Amino acid sequence: MVTVSHIVKKVVSEQPFVEEALGRGIISVANLAEYILPKIEKELGKKANHAAVVMALRRYSDEIGEHRKGMKKFDFTGELLMRTNICDLSVVKSPKLLIKLKTIYSLVDFEKGDTLNVILGNNEVSIVINEKYKDDLIKFLSGKRILNKESNLVALTIIFTSDDFTHTPGVIFNAVRKLAWDNINIYEIVSTMTELTFILSKKDSMKAYNVLQEMVSK
Repeated sequence: MVTVSHIVKKVVSEQPFVEEALGRGIISVANLAEYILPKIEKELGKKANHAAVVMALRRYSDEIGEHRKGMKKFDFTGELLMRTNICDLSVVKSPKLLIKLKTIYSLVDFEKGDTLNVILGNNEVSIVINEKYKDDLIKFLSGKRILNKESNLVALTIIFTSDDFTHTPGVIFNAVRKLAWDNINIYEIVSTMTELTFILSKKDSMKAYNVLQEMVSK
């Protein structure tokens, strides 16, 4: 049986920033209850009591708080690097493309600090590369179906001093949440054992740098 408590959790969990604020105790439970009451009643199919919604929100707030206490802490201390003049191309994945990709690394010179990330999806392949190699890459992909091209991008990388990045839940979420809070769009995310890279629009680069720098410097 669907209850007010179940629907409250569903409605709040669909709004990550609201859920975060509720868990931190920095949002008025009474005001939030009033705001989501119409959604609760729509899902419930009948009138809901405001006091019952408030009670459900308080219980959920306690639940979130307890969950946060049990989460493993991560030291975000590290170095922040920005590479400019980046582009991102998305291509339809195919057996012929995968064979051809074996030679793609000859396009760039890593010793000179060039950037090249190949991200394999189930049906698509995204290639992040320096803007100066864009024409060479398009020639390289001749005959392949290019789905999208994005230019004027930057690669913003956090190099963590801690080597426990891959074993700590929520690290990527926390970084993404901070960027989303400032309305910064992310085109790609690339990660390794100690590095986390966001591919972003150049227009958002300085705002994103300041947001992540604040997190890293803490």
